Amino acid sequence: MSTAMPNAGPPAFYTVREAARILRVDPATLYRAIREDAFPAVRVRTRYVVPAAALDKLVAEAAESGGCVDVARMASERRTAREVERLTGGASW
Repeated sequence: MSTAMPNAGPPAFYTVREAARILRVDPATLYRAIREDAFPAVRVRTRYVVPAAALDKLVAEAAESGGCVDVARMASERRTAREVERLTGGASW
């Protein structure tokens, strides 16, 4: 019996090991960044998965800027946006 999903396209999530391989970094480096909230991930019980959209965004931003992408800056902006949303109750100006 096949475990492949019908009509399966590219994955929506990668394991940390897969994402680290794509980024060409050590998995421990990526785990550390995730735990420090410096890299986007989803925690499912004791495991983390990395959204494919996050990697796509990194690639697109690097290609668009033609320079170095600062993931820590992106994470900081994400944390700030969450804090603003929390403080305003989700209200937008």
